[in-house]
Amino acid sequence: MTTMTTSTDKLKRAAESAGLDLFGLMSEYQYEQIVMCHEPYTGLKAVICVHNTTLGPALGGIRMWPYETEQEAIVDAMRLARAMTFKAAVAGLNLGGGKTVVIGDPRTDKTEMLFRALGRFVDTLNGRYIAAEDVGTATEDMEYIAMETPYVTGVDFVAGGSGDPSPMTAYGVYQGIRACVRQVHGTDSLQGRKVALQGTGHVGGHLADLLAEAGVELTVTDINMDGAREVAQRTGASLVAPDEIYDVDADIFTPCALGGVINPETIDRLGCQIVAGAANNVLLNDEMGEELHRRDVLYAPDYVINAGGLINVSEELGGYNAERARKRVGRIYNALTKILELARHEQIPPYRAAEAVALERIKSVRPIADVYTGRSRTAWQHQPIALQSSRKG
Repeated sequence: MTTMTTSTDKLKRAAESAGLDLFGLMSEYQYEQIVMCHEPYTGLKAVICVHNTTLGPALGGIRMWPYETEQEAIVDAMRLARAMTFKAAVAGLNLGGGKTVVIGDPRTDKTEMLFRALGRFVDTLNGRYIAAEDVGTATEDMEYIAMETPYVTGVDFVAGGSGDPSPMTAYGVYQGIRACVRQVHGTDSLQGRKVALQGTGHVGGHLADLLAEAGVELTVTDINMDGAREVAQRTGASLVAPDEIYDVDADIFTPCALGGVINPETIDRLGCQIVAGAANNVLLNDEMGEELHRRDVLYAPDYVINAGGLINVSEELGGYNAERARKRVGRIYNALTKILELARHEQIPPYRAAEAVALERIKSVRPIADVYTGRSRTAWQHQPIALQSSRKG
C-alpha cells in the first residue's frame, strides 16, 4: 500500500462529488479506519479517523466544532488525520496520523460526561489512536478523557502530563520562521523584520511574545478583537481589522488561525516574501502552493513548522521532560531547513518537498512492519502517563 499525495481541498471536492462514498475515499486515499461514535445520554456525536499507522500508533488532537453536516465533520476528520501522518513522519516521530472531531459548540456543549463517553470510544481502539487537544478542546477535557482511557496526552502537569501544548507549538513556529528568514536573507536574525500575524489565540499569542522579544515590527489581528488588542498592548504591536491583515506591509505573513487563508481572493493582496505560521491547511489547494512558488514567495509547509505541539505531547509516551521536549521542538529549524534546501535543489515548491520527505520515511519503514515481533504492531515502547501511574500504584 502506498500513501498518496493529495491536497485536502481535492479530498473535500472528491467527497462532495462522490456524495461521500466513504469506502471509495478510504481506498483511494489509503485510510485505515473511521469510527462513528454516538452516545445518546450525553449527546456525543464524534468521528475518530485513523489514517496510517505504519510508523506507529496514530496520535492526533480532538477538535470540537459546530459542523453544519455530518459529511462536513467526516471530511474534516479525514483531512486532518492525513495531515497528522505527514506531520509525524517529517518530525521523525514513530507515530502515525489520526484525528477526532466532535460535533458541537465548544462554548456551550461541553460536559464532563460527554468527554468521558468519548474517552470510552477512544479506549475501544486499544492504543491504535492516542488523543490530544486541538481547536475547541483544552487540558481539562483531556483529563476527563483520561478518566476512561490511558490513550490520551496533553493532561495537566499535576497529573504528569505536558499541559497546554500551545507554548511549544509557538516555539516551533518561531524556530521555523527563523529558518525561513535564513533561507531568504542569509541570516536567521529577526531584528527589524516586519511580521503580519493573523490569529492571537493560544498559539498566536505565545508566538507574538516570542517575535516581539526578537525585535520584529509586529502587526496583529484576530476575529476576537479584544484578545488581539490585549496582545497588541502587551507586545507593542500594531492592530488592524481581520480583513486588513493581508494588505499590511510585511516581510512575513504568519497565519495562526483557521486554514485556507491563502486562496485566489487573498494571494494578490500579499506583499510578503515569506508565509510561515501555525495554522493547519494554510493553502486552499495545491495550486496556491504552486502560485506562491511562481511568485518567489517562500512557504513553510504547515505540518512541518507547526509540529511542536505534536512533538511535545509525544514526549509524554516516555515520561515527560520539558527540557528534552523543548530541545526536540527546536529541531524544527533543522527539519524545515532540510526541506527548503531540497525544494531549492529540485526547484520545486516546499510543500512538494515536504510530502516527498514524509512519503520516503513511511516507504522506508513499511517493509520491516512485516516482521512479526510477538506483539501487536500498534504497540509502542512507552506507555501513556495514565498507564505508568496505574502500574506504579
